[in-house]
Amino acid sequence: MTTFKDIVTDEFIQKAIDNLGFTKPTPIQAECIPPGLEGKDLIGQAKTGSGKTFAFGIPILHILNEGAGLQAIILAPTRELCVQISEELKKLAKYTKARIATVYGGVSINPQIRELISADICVATPGRFLDHLERNTIHVDKVKNFILDEADRMLDMGFIDDIERIIQALPRERQTWLFSATMPQQIKEMSRHYLYEPVHIKTSSHVEEELLPQYYYVTPHNRKFSLLVHIIETEKPDKTLIFCGTRRTAEAVARNMRRHDMRAEELHGGLSQAKREVVMDQFKKNKIHLLIATDVAARGLDISNISHVINYDVPQNPEDYIHRIGRTARAGKKGKAITILEERDFNEWQAILDIVPQQPDKMDTPEHRNVGFRRHEDQGYGRGPPNRGPGGPRRGPPRGGPRKSSPRTQSRAKKRESGSGWKQSMRR
Repeated sequence: MTTFKDIVTDEFIQKAIDNLGFTKPTPIQAECIPPGLEGKDLIGQAKTGSGKTFAFGIPILHILNEGAGLQAIILAPTRELCVQISEELKKLAKYTKARIATVYGGVSINPQIRELISADICVATPGRFLDHLERNTIHVDKVKNFILDEADRMLDMGFIDDIERIIQALPRERQTWLFSATMPQQIKEMSRHYLYEPVHIKTSSHVEEELLPQYYYVTPHNRKFSLLVHIIETEKPDKTLIFCGTRRTAEAVARNMRRHDMRAEELHGGLSQAKREVVMDQFKKNKIHLLIATDVAARGLDISNISHVINYDVPQNPEDYIHRIGRTARAGKKGKAITILEERDFNEWQAILDIVPQQPDKMDTPEHRNVGFRRHEDQGYGRGPPNRGPGGPRRGPPRGGPRKSSPRTQSRAKKRESGSGWKQSMRR
C-alpha cells in the first residue's frame, strides 16, 4: 500500500501531512501526484471529497519558487469551493513560505488586490479573476501551473467562454490540469485544445451499496413538506443536507422548519458572502443540523460526517443527483440518500434511474401528520395563497405548476446564483 512518504519528498510538505494525521493517499492522490511531479498535463475524473486538492496541491508546492511572483492558478466555479480549496492549501503549505490569495466576487476587490501583490498561488472564481485581469491587478506572465476544478460545473454555469479568455492570457509553456466528475463533449474538446498529451486518471464514481442505501417516496405536492418533517423526525439524522431546486424554495423550507423548532438554515447564491460563511461554520460545528441548499451553492462543498442527503426537489440534470448523494457516505462511513417525488417529477426521475449504477428502492409513503407550510412570510398555513381578496392579485405559482424557464434564462440564473459572473462581479 502506497503511503505519502513514498511519493512526497519535500520535508515541509510531509510535516504538514503528518500533522494533519494522514498517512495513505486517496486513490486520486496516489495516481495524480507522481505525474504531477513529473510536470505532465492531466485529466482527472473524481467526485467531490475524493482528495483532489492535495492531489494537485502537493505537486504545485513541490515546484514552487516562493516569493518569485504568481506561479499557480486554480479556478473553481463557486465562492464556497474557492474558499475551501484555499483553506486546504494553506494547511498543506503551513511550514512553507508560500502565499495563497483567495479571489471571488461578492466582496470588496481592494483586499484581494493587496493580497495578490505577494501571492505565489491564486485560487479564484472565473468572473472575479477576469475583473483583476482587466484592471491589470493580477500578473500571469510567470504562471507555471493552471488547475481547472469542477470543469463540468463550469460548463453548466456558462463560464466556458470566460475560462478560455483566461487560458489565452496565460503563458503557453505551463502545466495544465483539468478535473471533472463527468466528461461532456465540450470539456473533451477543451482538453484536446489546451492540454498536451495529458495523463487520464479516473477513479470510482460511486459508493458501495451497503454504505449508501438510496430510497424514494411518492407524495402529492401539498403533503411534500409534511413528509419531509416526518422523515426528519423518524430518521433523527445527525447532519443533513436537503436540496431544493430554487433559492425561494430553500428559504421557504428552512423558514418553516425553524417554525417547527428545527435547527435549519438555507444556503444559496442570494446570501451575502459573510452570511454564507456564518451558515457553513454553524453547520460544520453542529450548531445547526439541517442545511437546505441549492445545487450551485452546495457544489464542491466538502463537509465531513453528513449522515443524510434528502432531495426535496428532484434535480433537472441527472448528473446533479450523483453529485448530491456524493456528499454523504465518505471515507468508508455510512450514509443515506432519500428523494421525495411528485407526479410531475417522473420524467426527470426516470432520466436519473437510467444513469445511476444503483437503483433506489421505492418506499411506501407512511402515515404522517399534516404539517402547515407557509410559502411566503406573510402567508397563512396551507397549500394555496391566502388572503386573496375579491379581484386581488393571485399569489403563488401559476396554474399548472411553475413555468419552465428557457435554457438561456437558466444559465443566467446559475451565474447569479454562483456569484462569479464576470460582468456583474465588477459591480459587486
